[in-house]
Amino acid sequence: MNHQIKIILYPKIKSAQIVDNYTLLVHFSNHQTRKYNIQKLLDKPMFFPLKNFALFKNFKIDPSGSGIIWNDEIDISEYEIWINGTEY
Repeated sequence: MNHQIKIILYPKIKSAQIVDNYTLLVHFSNHQTRKYNIQKLLDKPMFFPLKNFALFKNFKIDPSGSGIIWNDEIDISEYEIWINGTEY
């Protein structure tokens, strides 16, 4: 039996900026950009703190480009933004 595992690599995040209320404009390593609104996540307990816009604005890009980080408990992966963001 020959089992092959297919690994899909998503582009890494190069930079991000806030463009609207709770919307990020995320630039990827493949030169594409996605708009991602986190509004739908704010109902999940993990993301409640981001309702505070001052905290929301204070994000970092993971050094590996694999996500956006607010603190040790709150982050969003490049996969989530790539798959659920809208092309810009």
